[in-house]
Amino acid sequence: MKSGFIGIIGRPNVGKSTLLNAIMGEKIAITTDKPQTTRNTIRGIYTRKEDGEPVAQMCFIDTPGIHKPKNRLGSYMTEIALNTLREVDVVLFMVDSEYEGEGSGDDYILDMLKSTHTPKMLVINKMDKIEPDAFERIYKFYEGLKVFDSIVGTDSKKGENVDVVVSELENLLAEGPMYFPEDMLTDKPERFLVAEIIREKALLYLNDEVPHGVAVEIEKFEQLPEISNISALIYCEKESHKKII
Repeated sequence: MKSGFIGIIGRPNVGKSTLLNAIMGEKIAITTDKPQTTRNTIRGIYTRKEDGEPVAQMCFIDTPGIHKPKNRLGSYMTEIALNTLREVDVVLFMVDSEYEGEGSGDDYILDMLKSTHTPKMLVINKMDKIEPDAFERIYKFYEGLKVFDSIVGTDSKKGENVDVVVSELENLLAEGPMYFPEDMLTDKPERFLVAEIIREKALLYLNDEVPHGVAVEIEKFEQLPEISNISALIYCEKESHKKII
């Protein structure tokens, strides 16, 4: 049996959480078009079976987008992502556009990847928005770096080539034990997932009026036969944001 931990890293808003959800077939991580939506490491546990028996278990770790931090929240989220990079069995690096040159966000990540001996896969996401010639340039550029053991193009939003990503990742894993029960999808409690979904809706609907300074705490979570009764507390940075929320 093959098993291991896979860290999904990349710049903000390249589609890391969308890919994780596509692999899992369930909504494990919240997704918006806002950078830095993911604040915590979210684990998705994918167990592949053959004839009803587990043959591979991939423990995906979705990380906050890596960027040059501009504030304390940015520094905290970047440090979370970098710590994950040091602890996993395979690194999955996502890009969604051409390399922007020295000093760019991708350059910042590539420098770290070059110094690690962990197996690495590159996923070129959002293929539907990349012209064929541009995709070929992206592919050849990263192939020429000789950093990655595998390179796959995908459109994670539509599920295109997600099965290829999973297959290639399994090839990079070593034999190992099952770390989690075969029917477990995430190690996060239900209350955490509920709080994240509420925060996702805040990011989507409040748009530019209230930026990322929103946090959610679940005060009550009661599951009744026909409804879930939830009470949540939303924290915000400014007094003026309360009326907007």
